[in-house]
Amino acid sequence: MAYEPLHHKYRPQTFAALIGQEAIARTLTNAINQRRIAPAYLFTGSRGTGKTSTARIMAKSLNCLSYDAPTPTPCGTCDMCQSIAKGIALDVTEIDAASNTGVDNIRELIERSQFAPVQARYKVYAIDECHMLSTAAFNALLKTLEEPPEHVVFILATTDPQRVLSTIISRCQRFDFRRIPLDAMVAHLREIADTEQIEITQEALILVAQIAQGGLRDAESLLDQLSLLEGEITIEAVWDLVGSVPERDLLDLIAAIAADNSTQILEKVRQVMDRGREPLIVLQNLAGLYRDLLIAQAASDRHDLVALTSYGWDRLNQLAHSLSRAVILKGQQHLRDAEVQIKNTTQPRLWLEVTLLGLQPSAFTIATTPVPNPALNIAPVPNPIPTATPSVQPSPPLSQPQIDPVPNPIAAISSNPEPPKVAESAVNIPVSVPETAGVPEPIEALPPVPAPEAYGVDLSAAWQELVNNLSRPTRALLLEHGQFLGINGSQVRIGLKNKTLRDIAARKESEINEVCDRIFQRQVKVKFEVGRISSKSNSPNPKSQPQPTINRSAPSNVTSTLNSGDHPNPAIPTHDPPSGNSNVSNTSQPIAVQPPPPPNQANSANPPNNAPPQAISPTADSDINNDLKRSPQPSAPERSEDRSNPSTTATADIPTKIQEFAKFFKAEIVALDDLDTLDDDDSE
Repeated sequence: MAYEPLHHKYRPQTFAALIGQEAIARTLTNAINQRRIAPAYLFTGSRGTGKTSTARIMAKSLNCLSYDAPTPTPCGTCDMCQSIAKGIALDVTEIDAASNTGVDNIRELIERSQFAPVQARYKVYAIDECHMLSTAAFNALLKTLEEPPEHVVFILATTDPQRVLSTIISRCQRFDFRRIPLDAMVAHLREIADTEQIEITQEALILVAQIAQGGLRDAESLLDQLSLLEGEITIEAVWDLVGSVPERDLLDLIAAIAADNSTQILEKVRQVMDRGREPLIVLQNLAGLYRDLLIAQAASDRHDLVALTSYGWDRLNQLAHSLSRAVILKGQQHLRDAEVQIKNTTQPRLWLEVTLLGLQPSAFTIATTPVPNPALNIAPVPNPIPTATPSVQPSPPLSQPQIDPVPNPIAAISSNPEPPKVAESAVNIPVSVPETAGVPEPIEALPPVPAPEAYGVDLSAAWQELVNNLSRPTRALLLEHGQFLGINGSQVRIGLKNKTLRDIAARKESEINEVCDRIFQRQVKVKFEVGRISSKSNSPNPKSQPQPTINRSAPSNVTSTLNSGDHPNPAIPTHDPPSGNSNVSNTSQPIAVQPPPPPNQANSANPPNNAPPQAISPTADSDINNDLKRSPQPSAPERSEDRSNPSTTATADIPTKIQEFAKFFKAEIVALDDLDTLDDDDSE
């Protein structure tokens, strides 16, 4: 007699003999007893859970000749039961959908189903792995499943119900087969071992059931292999036969990883590899043990959830308390990422050793330590310093401020290191606050940009890195029209030139926020403001400087400032006075002058063009006119010859200087006849 494998020999023959599927067996038994046979059934579940065996039991129950009607307990000895068990019955057809996937096969099956059964009561068509059928084959089967002949029963079995059309599932009664519980499987294996006289320890039998992972056929096949060994079957024999890494070696490897012992890790993994274990198998077994570590941490009393012996479970609990959950989860992710590398590499042993060394807790600590960016020189952000609003107080009249320490605008841009000295004719313009002015209104402007050192951040480097990491349109917008104004705690202030540009930048807020979070290595909030954008981030806003009022009483020596020599700036042209009368008595008028900048703006190239012009008083203008009348006007040749002498040239070119001075400051020259009107306007 030919050898019969254990999973064939001990296949269940009745619903009562099904292992671990009591609910399904009870439901089908009641359906047969009540004669409520459905035209189509769908059996789903993992491999080795009894789907095909249940389909055969169903066919026997419907067609057993020992009974006059369908029965849940077929005899198994009649001709029909024997032929069904051997697979030679004419009216019971098993189809492997993997090899009969086409629509033609299904059409042939449908045509045959129209005929009445030859011997049995029902024609039963069992389609195994039905998810392998093509879409056209499924569609061809739809109408027959919905309205089959009265004597036909379809039984579909699949391990992947997601690939079955929903229209097929809706026309069938679905039964989900669960994995066989560990206790039921161990009891069944012990019964088989006792019947077959297989000497195996209880721990080895439990390990066989755990390795099968709920598949009874896999467990019976493994037990059949172990029965060929001599002597008593132990745990070590089971591990050696299945080709997996013994749990003792895996636990030793986990202990070396938890102890941060690199030498011991390499020794253990090489011992395992020398015994013929594949690197990929070692990696997968270790990943499974990391899963068991999480179970030991969460439920230390659920030994049934892991495939370990009692000794291994106790030791696993000890190791689980020596590792944090974060380290275990990172280790699992590390093993998952390394599996692809080991599968595709030509040096799997090398990469396995590198992967195991990367599982040490110290490796995760080093990997998660943030590395500061030296380019940004980011220091801990201090608490935001509250800036007190300066109180505006009336300024006392300034008596004779000396303008010598602060050069006039023309001298400020001079390239001559030694400007002409003006000893006694220096301009001393008394500046006083009018009595009716009271407290001057503060000019509304943005607060001054704080120094970058106040926050420990190099704003220039941070700004450069920001624009480099933005998309091209956003980069062009900020590079041309924006700049950092400062950092206030978790708020980053960015200035734009006008409201329109600010609104455009606000639409890019999410992108700019994301880049700023990476640059400053913390969560920040970007705020867009409107203000004047200067070339230096720490330059004060010229609008924030108060504009002094020049008194209308000025000494006559204001001419000396105008006669301080040729204008050194070549950008301002020097014009010869017009021919004819050079007397400017009829055209002298108040000239709009820019007040001297504050000391921190002494080096500014040009004053702002939008500063309100201030006029020199009529008295000062009259003194200038008298001085011009008294000054002899040399002829044109003399003036051209005396240009090398600063004192001579300054006296000769006074009218030209006045025109150039007014043009430079965009002032308006008012005739002396209009001074009365100007005084009336000013008094108003």
